[in-house]
Amino acid sequence: MAHRLFEEKDHASIYQKYRLTPPDNVKELVLQYLDKKKGPPHELAVDLGCGTGQNTRLLSPHFQKMVGIDVSENQLEVARAVPGSTNITYRVGTAEELPFPDGSVDLLTAASAAHWFDHERFLKEAARVLKPHGCMALLGYTDKFGLHYGSCGDRLNNIYLELEKTLLPYTSSRVAVANSKLSDLYEAIPFPDKERIENIPVTLQMSIEAVLGFVQSFSMYQSYLRSKPQEAAALLESIQS
Repeated sequence: MAHRLFEEKDHASIYQKYRLTPPDNVKELVLQYLDKKKGPPHELAVDLGCGTGQNTRLLSPHFQKMVGIDVSENQLEVARAVPGSTNITYRVGTAEELPFPDGSVDLLTAASAAHWFDHERFLKEAARVLKPHGCMALLGYTDKFGLHYGSCGDRLNNIYLELEKTLLPYTSSRVAVANSKLSDLYEAIPFPDKERIENIPVTLQMSIEAVLGFVQSFSMYQSYLRSKPQEAAALLESIQS
């Protein structure tokens, strides 16, 4: 069953504005792996759980056709409104039932999305639709990161720890799968030739507005907002102050 925690229009708008795009060095690792294992031509890539299309747009210049798939029509509506990518098609769908013929896909990707999938059904579909020597790239990040600003780093990180505690009761068990670095899913991948790359450091400059927007994009914050809207708004105000 698909998890539907990113459905609302307001959430989709926040997701597009503040959600992080995978860094270029990660994109290059994926493309280099594809070149090594399969080589050209790069005809079709499919981005699963694409949301508002950050990873989809990042990869699209490197393929003849790019398809983004997500369960949320509102997320896809926002993705379609972003100009500049003429070879992208967005479709409503799930990772467990892919609308592609057998052996037709060069690259399957999922950026911060694979923890929501039914792993057994997804892997069967991946094996079905990938071309011979086609590749799959499952990307993610954990919530273990540091905040730094002058001499305020410790205080900022303590604020974030308190935020985590507040949101914990509203956090799906699937988030723990992401924070485990998809360890069980990786072990279940049936392909004998697979690689795991961990701990790719990323440094970002973010405004307070961007940090607050990033927090609002979390599924657990949205669950908190639906349950206790006044407390959720007060939480953002306390972070900002």
